[in-house]
Amino acid sequence: MNTEDLRDLNAFVAAAEEGNFTRAAARLGVSQSALSQTIRNLEERTGVRLFNRTTRNVSLTEAGERLLKSVHPALAEIEQGFAQLGSLRDKPAGTIRISADEYAIDSVLWPLLQPFLRKYPDIALELTTDYGRGDIIGQRQDAGVRRGRLVSQDMIALRIGPDVPMAVVATPERVAAGKAPARPQDLAGQDCINLRLPTHGEIFPWHFTVDGKDMHVTISGRQVFTSIALVRAACLAGFGYAYLPLGYVDAHLRDGRLVEVLAHCRKTFEGYHLYYPSRRQQPPALAALIEELRGRA
Repeated sequence: MNTEDLRDLNAFVAAAEEGNFTRAAARLGVSQSALSQTIRNLEERTGVRLFNRTTRNVSLTEAGERLLKSVHPALAEIEQGFAQLGSLRDKPAGTIRISADEYAIDSVLWPLLQPFLRKYPDIALELTTDYGRGDIIGQRQDAGVRRGRLVSQDMIALRIGPDVPMAVVATPERVAAGKAPARPQDLAGQDCINLRLPTHGEIFPWHFTVDGKDMHVTISGRQVFTSIALVRAACLAGFGYAYLPLGYVDAHLRDGRLVEVLAHCRKTFEGYHLYYPSRRQQPPALAALIEELRGRA
């Protein structure tokens, strides 16, 4: 069925429901002569007469009655489908897929998403933990969250979190058991707990700012994890020094379970950004999320 058939069948249904070509033409926004010609064309293509015509009204023939019973439900379904598309635009629904690293999900993204998901009960969420500069289009993700400098230049980025200071921490007992490091290089002789980035397998280097200059130190240690939650747990258990976002351990610093060393060399990374492809028509659910986050930025 082509576009012409659909247009003509829609005109046929309007004429059948109105029982009058003048009223049907007004309903469709066309002239009466144009509607009459459309019905004649349809009758010529089908090879049957569909209407009995009088000077005032029209009525369906037997063939017309059969055609109306067949096409009316189908056209109603089509109309309903377009109405549902419109409702999606007005009331966002669907699934949003976002990739982010573990700390971004825990500290920034999930706190922002909870009120959003309550506001839009028809929106579903899928979060993927990813430490790399993943291709969100190739991975069929709607958006990603990374620190500012890790966002690709061809993406639109919206800042959603503050800068991220890092801290070297350990239990008071661990610090007291040996000589506390005074310089980043002193960590070489200490028990340290490392994070292996699960996306590409590298050990995450410990970054510092010394006399206004950035430096990083590759640390060796007996424990290596692929989750910062496990790094923190091992640190709290007294297994060594850990390098973690300050916001991830601040509660433990306040209650004295952990202490910070090398605070004068603390490195601060740029805050997290939500990034997404530049599209003229974004999925309604993603568009709603972007608008929500932009209002809080």
